Amino acid sequence: MLDERPRPVGIGGRIGETNNLVLGGAKVATADILGELEAIKQLKARYCRFLDTKDVVAWRALFADDVVGAVDLAVSTGGADPRTTPPLEGVEQFASMVLAVVADAATMHHCHTPEITLTSDTTATGIWAMEDRLVYPDGRRVVGAGHYHETYEKRDGSWRIKSLHLTRTFFEIVGDVEPALPDVLKTGDN
Repeated sequence: MLDERPRPVGIGGRIGETNNLVLGGAKVATADILGELEAIKQLKARYCRFLDTKDVVAWRALFADDVVGAVDLAVSTGGADPRTTPPLEGVEQFASMVLAVVADAATMHHCHTPEITLTSDTTATGIWAMEDRLVYPDGRRVVGAGHYHETYEKRDGSWRIKSLHLTRTFFEIVGDVEPALPDVLKTGDN
């Protein structure tokens, strides 16, 4: 018998146990749930591809206008200070900061092992394991790994990134990358 209680549905949820699930109080077909999860996966894939290919217009379009972003500039495991940036509010501030960091670098962003939860018909959360590499023309480089913690919203039929916090489990800097960073990211201790 179908459980009538509404609750979030994610990849590890009740998918496959029944042909209908409950989301936001309404019965939803399993295929619809899988379609929404796949749409969010495609959104994140485009995030990486557009950022690495420097397709600025397409990359900006992946975010809600009022996106809030934050980036950890240090490993935060074991209670260490993650040196989190102040909140970057709105697509203009967030995109400008990120694009300034990668503008002159050859980059590689990989995201995998998504943990996505649909929290309503138009909202979701996700955690993605990630690895990134930035290599600047003069040999400076950044290699890191960690997790994207994100929220999503569906507007006008399309999913957008509503918030993003990049945490770090590994972070290696070769050379002085601080001069290439926007002021909000400069720490003065490199």
